[in-house]
Amino acid sequence: MEQLISIDEFVDLVRRRIRVILAVTFLGSLASVFFAMQQTHLYRSSEVIQVKRPTVDDELAPTTVDRASARRLQLIQQQLMTRGNLLEVAEKYDLFEGMEGLTQTEKVASIRSAVTIEGVAAAREGFTDDGTVSVITITATFDTPQKAQQVAREFSARTIEISANQRLEQARETLAFFAKEEEKLLEQLETLEDNITAFRRENNLAISGSLEFRQTQIATVNSAILDVEREIITLQQELAQLDQNQRAATLQRQQREIEAQLQALNNQKSLLEDRAEELSTTIQRSPRIERELGAFDRRRANLRDQLDVINARRAEAEVGFKLEQQRQSERLTVIEPAALPEYPFTSSRKKMVVMGSFASILLGIGLAFLLDMRHPVIRSSQQMQRRIGVTPVVTIPEMNIKPMKEPKEHWRTRLKRGFANCLPQARKRRANENTKGKA
Repeated sequence: MEQLISIDEFVDLVRRRIRVILAVTFLGSLASVFFAMQQTHLYRSSEVIQVKRPTVDDELAPTTVDRASARRLQLIQQQLMTRGNLLEVAEKYDLFEGMEGLTQTEKVASIRSAVTIEGVAAAREGFTDDGTVSVITITATFDTPQKAQQVAREFSARTIEISANQRLEQARETLAFFAKEEEKLLEQLETLEDNITAFRRENNLAISGSLEFRQTQIATVNSAILDVEREIITLQQELAQLDQNQRAATLQRQQREIEAQLQALNNQKSLLEDRAEELSTTIQRSPRIERELGAFDRRRANLRDQLDVINARRAEAEVGFKLEQQRQSERLTVIEPAALPEYPFTSSRKKMVVMGSFASILLGIGLAFLLDMRHPVIRSSQQMQRRIGVTPVVTIPEMNIKPMKEPKEHWRTRLKRGFANCLPQARKRRANENTKGKA
């Protein structure tokens, strides 16, 4: 850097290395022109979609669709960027016309890099982020204005369609789920009622009343048994006290009547004893039966509670499904359609050539400086004073001195000398001169 402190030294460097600088500048300018001719102008078009709030307030008619629009936007973007969807868009608008050599993978990669979908988060309510998006911007970048506009509008239309279909499908599936759960609970409740009825039918005596009531029944039956036994004893005494002296026919008739009454009383006693035994057995089985009945009642109450919850959720799902069908819930609308771009956003070719030429000039000057650095020579008195601290007394400039040319002889003089050399005396004199020179 010591050789380029003053402007004069820089000018001297340029003068000495002008050929290198011009050569590098020329080659760099040619390369810039070639590179600029290879570049393609790109056009960019954007369409803006707004996420509108539901027509009916969520508190009055809550939706059954996930409210995190950022997550839905991510799912929509993944569906839009699938291989089949991108190839369909490319075929619809002939995006790669004249590029038959490209493979499908290259086409898909090109469209994915040319289309971007960005969402702007809505203002927060408080300190929590609910993942709500207020604006979606779809930008397409292609080599023609028409392709950029068409692709931006196509992706915007597909985004709106996919979003509406997803919301409607989610609301439909939610409603179908709760309807199916309601049917299942109703079937379980009906089956449980049938089981309870069958259980009561099988244990109708055991569950006719409480334990005290059954004990009262046993006491009543026992009292009836005692009354029957008293009557039996009374009839037996009457039978034993019959007059044996009366007519035989009358005696036999009275005996048969008393025996018939005794038989009836014995049968009644037998029935009462069976009833008493059955009630006693029932009292012994009552704790187990009561536990089973309690389990039935708890299960029925649980099923009814679940059915109440499912009925409420099903009603909400029906409202949400109607809102989605009528497009009264959150929806996407275009607030700024994609315009036809008038100018490319890439740099102009002239600008690229000018910048490349300027860079070539700088590169040439840099190369010239490197060449001077490889051969560090003191070229001025200022450099000599800076480098070795000695001030030169005399500076001899570099001069290109050319030898002086002899004046040309006149043609007549050359002609006379030629004739003189041809004479015999002249030949003899030249021969003597040559002999002396050899000696």
